[in-house]
Amino acid sequence: MRTIVLCRILIVLLCPIGNFYSNAQALTPTQVDELVNKTLKAFDVPGIAVAIVKDGKIIQAKGYGIRSLQTGEKVDENTLFGIASNSKAFTCAALAILVDEGKLDWDDKVIRYLPNFKMYNSYVTEDFTIRDLVTHRSGLGLGAGDLMFWPDKSHFTIPDVIYNLRYLKPVSDFRSKYDYDNLLYVVAGEVLSKVSGKNWDEFVEERLFQPLAMNRSRASWNRVKDTLNVIAAHAPIDGKVQVINRYTNPIIDAAAGIYSSASDMARWAILQINDGRYGTNLDQQLFSVKEHTEMWTPQTIIPVTPTPPYNTHFSAYGLGWFLSDVKGYKQVTHTGGLEGMVTQVTILPELKLGIIVLTNQQSGAAFNAITNTIKNSYLGISPVDYVTLYADHTTKNEHEADQITRDIWETIKKEQKKNAKKTNNAIVVGTYTDNWFGEITISDRKGKLWFEAKKSPKLNGEIFFYKNTTFIVKWSNRSYNADAYLEFKLDENGKADALKMKPISPLTDFSYDFQDLDFNRVK
Repeated sequence: MRTIVLCRILIVLLCPIGNFYSNAQALTPTQVDELVNKTLKAFDVPGIAVAIVKDGKIIQAKGYGIRSLQTGEKVDENTLFGIASNSKAFTCAALAILVDEGKLDWDDKVIRYLPNFKMYNSYVTEDFTIRDLVTHRSGLGLGAGDLMFWPDKSHFTIPDVIYNLRYLKPVSDFRSKYDYDNLLYVVAGEVLSKVSGKNWDEFVEERLFQPLAMNRSRASWNRVKDTLNVIAAHAPIDGKVQVINRYTNPIIDAAAGIYSSASDMARWAILQINDGRYGTNLDQQLFSVKEHTEMWTPQTIIPVTPTPPYNTHFSAYGLGWFLSDVKGYKQVTHTGGLEGMVTQVTILPELKLGIIVLTNQQSGAAFNAITNTIKNSYLGISPVDYVTLYADHTTKNEHEADQITRDIWETIKKEQKKNAKKTNNAIVVGTYTDNWFGEITISDRKGKLWFEAKKSPKLNGEIFFYKNTTFIVKWSNRSYNADAYLEFKLDENGKADALKMKPISPLTDFSYDFQDLDFNRVK
């Protein structure tokens, strides 16, 4: 994905310097309408849904734009979006319910419930806790192993994911630093299923959605029965936003699988603001105040530099939530991204304020512009045109990334003219394997080199000679924005016997973790 995924990273927000008012002046519904409509145009997003909750009430829940460029049907407050990594907070809430019931503890060892669980280092395996599964401090690199389920339609299973963890090499010491991951939330979902006796999706729907009357929400795309009011996924392809295939693989449901609406997510935000209490008189408790406090307590520190206007002094990951301070108020937030859709949930509990932004395109800048503008109005920060600011910043980043790829393709064209009949494809043709990703084949199709991944068949495309022993793979699916270098190592006979990969564009989504692959020729 181009901007953000799987569900799934802390976005570093642009923070322009501004003046501050002593009194907050919240945006009116009309001003919110104007803001969202401007955002739709600026970032070429077909549809957005926004909900704002304040003091225990939904003060605005509304859809803007259209669900799909193909149908033109309008978004409303009940339109379902994939919320992607905002699902992580639901997984942690479900685990908290089991903690309240005395069925597990956050610091229980994972191998107690999943004996086959094994990390690269044995001491890490033995000491790895449920808390470690959901706090991004495993020692694995950013998005490590995501290629087992990204892009869609891979043939990996959850047992494969758990087994292959043993092959993922750490990039830092265990519990020493923050690096966002998705795989370990998949493991957390399996722990929940083992302890509760229910599948993760059944548990979430029965124990979270039903009590909160989140009647439209489903824990997985595969459980959505009524598809009449659901967004389509959209992404830029060759500069034009188009409908793309929806991500449907249930393997990542515990990390990024939930579909919900602005109205339903507003109920979720109100529950969070009320410390897990719900009902007409807040007389029912979904999870205890103690466990809610635990979920909103820093677990893994994230470096931060205080800058205006928020002057944030701390940033951390809790249990399923990013935590920080903005203008002296605690902020609880998360983002999420799947192919063709990105979302954001932001809560300022001391202001009893919640902001939900759901989109059907891949622009994280769009939801940031909306969230920050609304948030700043409640914080009393003087207005900043975030839409224009972020649009300019996005254009600059895209221009720089496009220039990198243009230069590469210019080099390839020159090499093709210079070496039209000299490239020896036989040097690299063969089958290569990586411990956790499995086999890929590089074949010669009538003089054209072709890449295919056995267990991730959507990763296929033509290979082009670049320079020396480096080639470029151009994926057949042009919505990926993830073309990659193929760096071959030659043996003493001048034939490739090993292969490393890395993304070309700096905007390639981190879930394309090509750099973690280490291929060796098997035939």
